[in-house]
Amino acid sequence: MATKVKWKSKADQHDYPAAADYLSLVLDPDDVDKAVAALQHADPRAYKAKDLLRASRLPLLPESDPEVMKDLAKIRDGEVLSPVLLVRGDARHDLPLVVADGYHRVCASYWTDEDAEIPAQIAGMK
Repeated sequence: MATKVKWKSKADQHDYPAAADYLSLVLDPDDVDKAVAALQHADPRAYKAKDLLRASRLPLLPESDPEVMKDLAKIRDGEVLSPVLLVRGDARHDLPLVVADGYHRVCASYWTDEDAEIPAQIAGMK
């Protein structure tokens, strides 16, 4: 039987600055601030790990990746994980979903159960 991944109801406070650091590489500063503010107010919605990977166009990291291994150990130990933080993509403009924080958690969850629902706080950019 697969291990069930346990999730918190909202992202950890330290995840928002981490998301901002990453987003500063792909967005201008004003858009980073808007995206992080939207993430902080977003209620989590559930998505399957395989769908998050497909929409983001990110590869599945191997179970041997050091950060994935840390998250798999947390899952095995029954620790509660923080929801992932996302910025919505736009298929009309060939823009993928951006995983602002939580890529390793997505991969670890996939390795645990690719169909399991992952809570994610998602911001849209207009």
